[in-house]
Amino acid sequence: MTYKELQLALAVFGLEQRASLSQIKSRHRELVKRHHPDLGAPDDSEEMRKVNAAYRVLLEYVSDYRFSFAEEEFYEQNPDERLRRQFFEGPFWGNDKENG
Repeated sequence: MTYKELQLALAVFGLEQRASLSQIKSRHRELVKRHHPDLGAPDDSEEMRKVNAAYRVLLEYVSDYRFSFAEEEFYEQNPDERLRRQFFEGPFWGNDKENG
């Protein structure tokens, strides 16, 4: 797979540069429902081929992805937790761990 193929797959799915696996799967279901002839769509097998090819590219990419469990990546992926740590765990907010 090339980067260009990955970008084309994202374009077919209408996804941004960051997407979760559940977003990819959900979007695939939506597109299949929209373009599948058995579900009332016009018989456009070319569009279904594009959707399924894009799905294979995206799944291949995420299946080879190495997840980071580093603390900084955790807070990047969970901004609410980053804010909680930044603002609510310090002594300024009355949550001083040293004084219990």
